[in-house]
Amino acid sequence: PRVNTSLSSDDLLLEDLETEGERQLKSLLHQQLDTSVSIEQCKSKRKCFAPAAFYKPFGEEAAGALSLSQFQALQESDKETASLRELGLSDAEILLWK
Repeated sequence: PRVNTSLSSDDLLLEDLETEGERQLKSLLHQQLDTSVSIEQCKSKRKCFAPAAFYKPFGEEAAGALSLSQFQALQESDKETASLRELGLSDAEILLWK
């Protein structure tokens, strides 16, 4: 059998392409090898995360038969409580607020 050793131009182009994985690895390598770091760069890379959401279902308050208006009032109260929790208030502080 005869083997063709000449490469077509398509093969050369595919060989020269850089994948996203290779690009990421090169970027990480450059970051590790770069030792010139300033405080401002460290501050800009700092990530801030929002606190985790806390979900508390209606539970005991919604047990039994409720009219539509009672359920809507309960739902509004729950929305207010959820927004107060998002502000960082504890359950005791929310009870004091209400």
